[in-house]
Amino acid sequence: MSSSSWLPSDFDPPLTFDGPGFRLEPLAPVHNERDHEAWMSSIDHIRATPGMDWSKWPRPMTLEENLKDMEMHYQEFIEGKSFTYSILDGDEVIGCVYIYPGDSDPSGADVRSWVTQTRSEMDEVVWRSLSVWLQENWPFASVRYALRS
Repeated sequence: MSSSSWLPSDFDPPLTFDGPGFRLEPLAPVHNERDHEAWMSSIDHIRATPGMDWSKWPRPMTLEENLKDMEMHYQEFIEGKSFTYSILDGDEVIGCVYIYPGDSDPSGADVRSWVTQTRSEMDEVVWRSLSVWLQENWPFASVRYALRS
């Protein structure tokens, strides 16, 4: 895995994280069908999630469009440009986490996440757990996680 300029060259991004009731692993094409199902079943809920309320996003996607999106995220993970993880409960995809270089602080991170509508109780659990994980295990100068109400 190569490193980008926003992370120290000797830092290896974690490949997994076990949180309370969920596990993270890098978003990859192997997740496509499960991710697509999670995404498509929860678009309205995702739009209502802080940080995910862009005017043209989220939008419905075909399975093929979703795969292309996953391949892009996976390649960016490998290159160290950004880090996108599937949120899993067992083998079920229940959401996604996006870690990007900070807009206001290039040595920091901007973070967004979503969970499916059927697992909406996990939204705050994921947010709280990842906020601590990112502060304690990543070398970011700052972490700006999309605000929760």
